Amino acid sequence: MDLPHASLEVILEDVISRDRTTARRVILLKILLRERFLTRKQLILRTEGKMGKGCFGDSAWEDTFYRDMLVVKRALSAEGYQTAYSRSPHMPGYYLVNQSSISSELSAILDGSVAEVDKNQLAIFKQLSFRQRFQQGCSISNLACQTVVNRIRQKNPRLNLSEAQRQSIQKKV
Repeated sequence: MDLPHASLEVILEDVISRDRTTARRVILLKILLRERFLTRKQLILRTEGKMGKGCFGDSAWEDTFYRDMLVVKRALSAEGYQTAYSRSPHMPGYYLVNQSSISSELSAILDGSVAEVDKNQLAIFKQLSFRQRFQQGCSISNLACQTVVNRIRQKNPRLNLSEAQRQSIQKKV
């Protein structure tokens, strides 16, 4: 019996919210559908960025990652994708055979970002020293973090500053 796609999405979101294993596997699947040539370490870091450090466990994390990837590969295969791993020093990592390095969706996002670059501002930026560029980058990152913390505290006024900062880092907005 085939179930409607929208219904399956609702059920999957419920399972993801309650089951860390499923959540990890869905994140890995989404990452591989968007990007290729990511090593185990890169995939783990990206997943931890979404779920929090240690989401693969403390002791048997290698086995956990291996089991997760077996299921993700099966899911990709069910959609007609063939997964492989490149050991090339130039492009190591998991990839989908006969697929470009990034998805067309991500490519369109990157193209849009490049189109938004102000050439005059870029020329000014190139004249800055490495130290000035680094300081500017840190300043922008700090402002972005403060903005996220402030938004979290606006939604949850009883939350103290350190808890709001922790939630912003773990992306639990």
